[in-house]
Amino acid sequence: MQKLPVGIQTFSKIREGGYLYIDKTDLALDLITNYQYSFLSRPRRFGKSLFLDTLHNIFEGKKEYFKDLAIYDKWNFEDVYPVIKIDWAGDFKTLESTHQVAIQTLQENQDRLGLQCDFNDNPSGCFRELIHKAKEKYNKPVVILVDEYDKPILDNLDNTERALENRDFLRSFYVMMKANDAYIKFAFLTGISKFSKANIFSGLNNLTDISLKPKYGTICGYTQDDIETTFLPYLEGVDLERVKEWYNGYNFLGDKVYNPFDILQFLTNDCLFKNYWWESGNPYYLITLLKQKNYNIPELENLTIGDELLNSFEVDKIKLEVLLFQAGYLTIKEQIQKRNRIEYSLKVPNLEVQISLNILFIDYLTDTIDYKTQDNLYDALEVADIATFKETFEALFASIPYNNYVGNKIEEYEGYYASVFYAYLAATGFNIVAEDVTNQGRIDLTLLVEDNIYIIEFKVGSDDALKQIEQKNYAQKYQNQNKAIYLIGINFSKESRNIEKFEYKKV
Repeated sequence: MQKLPVGIQTFSKIREGGYLYIDKTDLALDLITNYQYSFLSRPRRFGKSLFLDTLHNIFEGKKEYFKDLAIYDKWNFEDVYPVIKIDWAGDFKTLESTHQVAIQTLQENQDRLGLQCDFNDNPSGCFRELIHKAKEKYNKPVVILVDEYDKPILDNLDNTERALENRDFLRSFYVMMKANDAYIKFAFLTGISKFSKANIFSGLNNLTDISLKPKYGTICGYTQDDIETTFLPYLEGVDLERVKEWYNGYNFLGDKVYNPFDILQFLTNDCLFKNYWWESGNPYYLITLLKQKNYNIPELENLTIGDELLNSFEVDKIKLEVLLFQAGYLTIKEQIQKRNRIEYSLKVPNLEVQISLNILFIDYLTDTIDYKTQDNLYDALEVADIATFKETFEALFASIPYNNYVGNKIEEYEGYYASVFYAYLAATGFNIVAEDVTNQGRIDLTLLVEDNIYIIEFKVGSDDALKQIEQKNYAQKYQNQNKAIYLIGINFSKESRNIEKFEYKKV
């Protein structure tokens, strides 16, 4: 079997070293043929850098690396172009350090192309000069490849002022592509988020966003077919359905895909089911945004968002649900055409993200994660031990630090209690449905555990939660599944900040 390219983002190294490579060159050829300026948004560690480097090798005419790949006999590798590659990797905590990263990456391009800029202390001026001099020296229009165009902003989402400074710098830098269009053959930019064109790509209105074009849905990532064919020899004795449940599910309007980082880490760790992608980076900025508003956590994982929200946002007006989608914590469940507009229903892509994201939410909501509590809940629900289920959650709410409530009215916020319940249950890996739609309304939470179904309604104050479940006949939706159905109504007290009334009934 071929070696696995764990951590390798360099196309030439993969091909020279005989590592396994999933052929994306048919999509690369289509992209080059049809667009001059294009942009791709994908979550971190999704293979964007490798695809960018593949384009780099195509334009530099490295034909020997493409033998037996789709593009090999379809592209004129003798037609070589100068390539300027901007790789935003480094420290962006000050505007000065951002300038230094830009100067460094431009110097690396000068060295590779055999050029010398006169304006090395001015990143925008040097970028313009590099475009012109490369065109003059090689007598060919240049190719511009930008990896993680938005990293100087994303690294500062916890500091809006600094993020805006870096945004303004990037705008002055990227505008050089528009101003020098006559010198450019092709430009391709990748990133995680789509910031407003008005703020970043000022005037670059011919930039085509291919992020949700169905034919490019698998441009990064591994498909189920890849798993069942190319990777099958590496998965001997492994439950493929469980692999699919844990790591598949990302939908960019083509075939669903796996994050390549997950699969490669899974295979090199003896097929141990773990949260590989999540553990590779801490999404601290999610907590920053959560603190700005009392989000109802269950609603974040069962959303419908308009097309305009998925396209772009402003640095100082970031919507958490949009960032969750663009960063890979939510994915598309369904595209909906409604009243002359497009909407997207979103969901958590897979079990890895469900567990990890809700552990993050627990930490935000309660200051700690108690794995014994999780185990007790799981054990109780498996055997329909409702009394232990109730006692466990009473103990959990009693343990939440008092300062979580100080300075706000969180004890009056029904969504807070529902969020704690949801996060703890979802973090165990339960099959859980938030805001479960019926023909009579929405169930707060539905749990599907073995041969049992739990329909749960939350209230703060004296409203009868169980009575609402019965009056709206929420159980009807599940009565043909031949499973025991438990109706659970939970009322919380503003004074005690704990469960005040807990009633249940078996259907």
